Amino acid sequence: MSADTTPRREPPTTPRWRVDVGPLRRSRQFRLLFVSQGVTFVGTMITAVAIPFQAYALSHSSLVVGLLSAAEVVPYLVVSFVGGSLADTRDRRRIVLLTEFGLCACTGALVENATVGHGRLWVLFVVAALTAVLGALGQPSLTALLPRVVARADIPAASALTSLRGNVGQVVGPALAGGLISWIHLGPTYAIDLGTFGISLLVLSRMEPVPPLADQAGDARPRLADGFRYARGRPDLLGSYAVDMAAMFFGMPEALFPQLATRFGGAAVLGLLYAAPALGGLIVSVTAGWVATVRRQGRAIVLAAGSWGLAIVVFGLARWLWLALAVLVIAGVFDMVSGLMRMTLWNLTVPDLLRGRMAGIELVSYSSGPALGNVEAGIAESLVGLRTSIVFGGIACVVATAVVALLLPGLWRSDSGRPSIDAPERPAQEDG
Repeated sequence: MSADTTPRREPPTTPRWRVDVGPLRRSRQFRLLFVSQGVTFVGTMITAVAIPFQAYALSHSSLVVGLLSAAEVVPYLVVSFVGGSLADTRDRRRIVLLTEFGLCACTGALVENATVGHGRLWVLFVVAALTAVLGALGQPSLTALLPRVVARADIPAASALTSLRGNVGQVVGPALAGGLISWIHLGPTYAIDLGTFGISLLVLSRMEPVPPLADQAGDARPRLADGFRYARGRPDLLGSYAVDMAAMFFGMPEALFPQLATRFGGAAVLGLLYAAPALGGLIVSVTAGWVATVRRQGRAIVLAAGSWGLAIVVFGLARWLWLALAVLVIAGVFDMVSGLMRMTLWNLTVPDLLRGRMAGIELVSYSSGPALGNVEAGIAESLVGLRTSIVFGGIACVVATAVVALLLPGLWRSDSGRPSIDAPERPAQEDG
């Protein structure tokens, strides 16, 4: 890894409708990060299906499945800011390594729990909370790694590749989970996730350190306020966070998937329900050469979030499995467009001095939104029924997105092509 003297690259010339793999060729650090997170994310998505399946099997209640997400909310709300501050003042790769080791131990507890009869429900809640703590500590460092391991001109392409990797995991992991649970049951299914952590830790250990820049190192505690002050001056970023939280709070029906799956066919169907939105995201990711050409990411975020809500309305009305899956794929297209626009806006405009702390704030939005949304879905289902709760949640998502766009017009007017509120950047570390 060379010192921070790499010249900035010219914008990539990859065709608009083809994903640009240039960052993988040019940066060894990014290649290792890409592989490690790709492997472990497949295992994580397997477990993300297995836990709610086990919770519903033990309780027969969508509300209980939703409350599992509630166990994650407080850790994310509190610890994310600490994780963001650490990402700006400590070696980001080391923090990711340590937190992944802790997540590996949590998965080991799930393996042990699954071998005791049908398992103990309280263990799932404890693991959910611990996983949230570790994720809140490690995810800001993981997010803030990307702009340090690729050149600025490669950020849109690297963001698209990261989203592509995530969507492959979200398609493959849940689809595998449904079959694995039916075939080898829960214990061995969790054990597969355990194995992916081992591979990920091995690959991450081969990355070179990514320490803070010289003027960033030191005590993290007094630096927390800097991130909040910066965020207050960026209505476009605040708007992107608020739109995402509103869309996920009202339009996230995942807590209801286990109940829906029992009506449509069981564990295998559950995997398909989780995988369908990611398939839509995958379609966007493999054609994401156009991302680098978009300057007004804010408008794309608002329109995509509202379209997600409309798709959820149709999903709630669907009476046939094939139609439900098709609509979820379409919803996933809009969700991925929103996600890519948020990631690009963030990576192009946030200074490295603040990326960790801003990643902590962003983590609160994109983790607490779905978690609270699952709680809301579980409560709404217990009050008004399964399909009604989904339909009205989608309608509320559209309304809330419009309200946020009106209250924070800076999001709609944002233009990443204009100079932003920024600090001097150091070029990324990459291969020569």
